Amino acid sequence: MMQMNNIDLTEVGRRENALQQPILVNYRSQTQKEMPARFIFECAQKLAMKPLTSATAAILFHRFFKELDDTEYDPYMIACSCLYLAGKIKDDKVRKRDVINVAHNTINRGAPPLEPCDEYWSMWDTIVQAELFIARVLKFDMTIVHPHKYMLHFMKSLQDLFGAKEWHSMPVARAAASFLQDFHHSPKIIEYKPAHTAVCCLALAFQVYGVPVPLMDEMDDNNPWYNIFCPELTRELHWEIMESIMDVYDMETIINDK
Repeated sequence: MMQMNNIDLTEVGRRENALQQPILVNYRSQTQKEMPARFIFECAQKLAMKPLTSATAAILFHRFFKELDDTEYDPYMIACSCLYLAGKIKDDKVRKRDVINVAHNTINRGAPPLEPCDEYWSMWDTIVQAELFIARVLKFDMTIVHPHKYMLHFMKSLQDLFGAKEWHSMPVARAAASFLQDFHHSPKIIEYKPAHTAVCCLALAFQVYGVPVPLMDEMDDNNPWYNIFCPELTRELHWEIMESIMDVYDMETIINDK
């Protein structure tokens, strides 16, 4: 069995596919703290939001609960507000009515769309109030530097190194992008520099598919290829970030086994 620093590479592909095609979970019965982030991505997909918008919503959610106790606020209503707020930030707007109905149907599987009623207007008011509350907690700092822009830059450089034909024939870019998006399920996404996260997603994809980076034979063990992009990224932090990414798939396995 192929392993690196306790990361089982033979399981990566299976776990990645499980998260990309998740089973429908019962959010009322699942109590794992990672469930609201999963809820964000499920709702974002139903709302046809762009990947960067759903990532923004997840970052807002994680930043909010880094500041406050998650037992004092309904994480699913905060998640709804983060989705609505992210749509505004990324100019990928959705209607409150659609957020309410998608959220209600996702939590209450099979439920019909809510007609204007006490529950509907209660959710409406909560989203509006939570939107302002989130902004206040974050001190109105909605600036988010996403790892995606670094990943695109790194991919362009790697494509030049491999050659366009060989680069597009490999699954590395798709896998790295999937790892990055899936890592937003974890609050650890906000603990690392965006550039470090991006290059570690690429490094994990190279490791998973056993693809060597060209010309790296000329570099010694103290200067791995990713230091070309991030000179300050230590080997220890590199492994820590990759293990944090893999923890997301461990949680998915636990959820699917329930």
